[in-house]
Amino acid sequence: MNELRALPGVRQVEGVRSVPVRFRSENRSLLTSIEGLPPGGELRRPIDAQLRRIDLPEDGLVLNDYLAARLGVGVGDRVWVEVLEGRRAKLQLPVARLVREHVGLQAYMNLDALNRALGDGDVISGTLMTVDDGAEPAVFRELDRRPRIIGSASRLASVEALYRSIAQMTGLFMWISIVMGAIINFGVVYNSARIALAERGRELASLRVLGFTQGEVSYILLGELALLVLVSIPLSFAVGYGLSWYLASNLQSDLYRVPMHIAPSAYAFAALTTVISAILSALAVRERIYRLDLIGVLKTRE
Repeated sequence: MNELRALPGVRQVEGVRSVPVRFRSENRSLLTSIEGLPPGGELRRPIDAQLRRIDLPEDGLVLNDYLAARLGVGVGDRVWVEVLEGRRAKLQLPVARLVREHVGLQAYMNLDALNRALGDGDVISGTLMTVDDGAEPAVFRELDRRPRIIGSASRLASVEALYRSIAQMTGLFMWISIVMGAIINFGVVYNSARIALAERGRELASLRVLGFTQGEVSYILLGELALLVLVSIPLSFAVGYGLSWYLASNLQSDLYRVPMHIAPSAYAFAALTTVISAILSALAVRERIYRLDLIGVLKTRE
């Protein structure tokens, strides 16, 4: 760590240790790792649901909520830990705290307490570093020259690549969903209007003969459909929320969990798409109302 601190451009270095383990509790067992973090460290800290930093206790494990639920343990319980490296020690450690996370099956521990429990002395398996702006390429070149360093990566580059991948995937899926939803909505409203026009063509033609204008006749038919569309929008919000909750709850896995969050703008965008497609359907039906054959409809026998 002192050697890394001496590199030009490096501002801060913190050592961490990752230990592969198997947790056991009663008849449950899971393979994961314990991440040992330095006390008072600033570059890596677990956070709670409100994005507040969690201070690691001097002794004991900090488990994320999903891992604790899979093991069936809570704060104050003790779990068996089988270390899968070195002397493969078997320990029984207390659960000191739980933290809510959406990625992985993480377990944390004070680095000094972890090394003390394993009896290995001061051991680290990796470091976290901050470097000056523009110094990153030179630091990477220096790290590549050191055979004791297996690999290195930039957190900023990883985060940007993740955001770029998510944006590409969700952007394409969003537009496909919008187009399909608009087409389905257009078809439903258009077919409903066509059916209503076919069933009530004689009445509408009679109103035209009695002196009603084309706009007034269109208002009678399309006004009812507009009311149904407006009533259906809040109901669709409830159904959409339930469907989203169902999908999010079924996407939970050891790799990641999808938190349920729908922005208010999503409701507004969905309602706008529905209204626009319904208006296009109404315009298509209105042209048929304008071309209504009054004499032919009135001659039709019931």
